[in-house]
Amino acid sequence: MALDPFTLLVLTTAMAAASALYLVAEWSSVRERSLLLWSAGFGIIAVGSTLALLRSSGHVLIGIWFSNGMLIGAHWLFLAGVAKFTRTRLPRAWWLLPVVWLAMLWLPGGPWWSRAMLSVQSLLIAVITLRAGLLLRPHGGALNVGAAQLRVVLLAHGLFYLAKAASALVPEAFINLASFGGAVILVSLVEGVMAIMLLAMSMTGTERHRREERIAQIAARDPLTGLDNRRALYLRAPTLLAQASPGSPGALLLIDIDHFKQVNDLHGHHAGDVLLVTLSDLIRGVLPPGALAARLGGDEFVILLRGVTDAAAQALGQDLREAFSQQAREMFATPEPVSLSIGAALFDRPDTELSQGLKRADEALYASKRKGRDRMEVEKVRPATAE
Repeated sequence: MALDPFTLLVLTTAMAAASALYLVAEWSSVRERSLLLWSAGFGIIAVGSTLALLRSSGHVLIGIWFSNGMLIGAHWLFLAGVAKFTRTRLPRAWWLLPVVWLAMLWLPGGPWWSRAMLSVQSLLIAVITLRAGLLLRPHGGALNVGAAQLRVVLLAHGLFYLAKAASALVPEAFINLASFGGAVILVSLVEGVMAIMLLAMSMTGTERHRREERIAQIAARDPLTGLDNRRALYLRAPTLLAQASPGSPGALLLIDIDHFKQVNDLHGHHAGDVLLVTLSDLIRGVLPPGALAARLGGDEFVILLRGVTDAAAQALGQDLREAFSQQAREMFATPEPVSLSIGAALFDRPDTELSQGLKRADEALYASKRKGRDRMEVEKVRPATAE
């Protein structure tokens, strides 16, 4: 099969239509609006490529003006989809880009007409596509695999159109939009086919990776409080525990609500849930950067601190106990005061295991229960046994 303009346009139409349908199918399961915007962009490319075939029959208005304008609109939809994915609000100036293309309608005909048209069209697409690629830069963390691939494809596609805009101004370049004449146009058609395939694949991968990340986040969260669950704690704790040293010790706080059953019995289980959420919000409020907090189950919570002294750990526990006791008194009346008992275990060795820390903190917790509740007991670092 010869790679003539007609064949390349047919391939472009087929691939763009298939990409549009595929992204709609992905949207039906993911429900991300960015997929609909990208699908609409490919749909417009499919229609525009079909209309472009009419230019060789003398239909200049539809075959050139309309089809080229649709190509610009398709890339603008790609930009809108990326903005939706990155939750970025586009300035109103980006909505004025179609006006630039409409202004080209007043361009007088002549030997430079095809060059000027191709240059302006390519420049507009380059600006839109490069902007879309730059929106995908990392913010406070690495991009997922799909988003990183999409960024590379968009930037490469935008740079190609930037080079295409410059090449249209080369004096000896032969360009004829009406008959698809010129090496620049033929190369552009080939690049368009490749770009459609790469863009569709990376766009799908972008949202698919985000969906997988969301599933992983949901699996790691306690559904009631939003804190890490037991599974997430055991996955994340080893990294933090490994940072412990004599110069930068850590602390594990095991927290239990005193007389929690009275709240459930007197005010109902919904009241108990409200109390658990209240405690989780207070924990988030006192949690320092780099620390972990999780709900083990029932009314038991864990806070894992790094680089903290004995005094600092006790101060955090004291603030948490006082704040919770005050709120619990204001929310629910009970025969016995609803408070917190906290057991803390300090550690300064990088080989500490979470199970060991929990066991020691549990011993300290029961000590606080035996001593009357509403208190915090701390188990100091145990000296290493001599061999």
